[in-house]
Amino acid sequence: MSASPVRASRYLAPAQVAELLSIEVDEVIALVHEGRLRGAQLGSPPRWRVEETSLEGYLAEESENSRRMALWHQSQTASFPEVWGTSSAHRS
Repeated sequence: MSASPVRASRYLAPAQVAELLSIEVDEVIALVHEGRLRGAQLGSPPRWRVEETSLEGYLAEESENSRRMALWHQSQTASFPEVWGTSSAHRS
């Protein structure tokens, strides 16, 4: 029986995360403080590091939020025939 490989946590510097997300480093630190990214101050002297898996989760969450907003905007501009269809079963 082979054991599944254990994936060690990888930590990224806030500058790396900022570059990946096209935002400022201060915004990355704010996301950590808000709890939207998992991070910690590691090393001596302590420096912020962001857990890579939390970045993946954050991107998935943002993608889902964008998808939902697009659907909501689409529903706000839909006409009644688009929403209810045009079959005779829906006519009074």
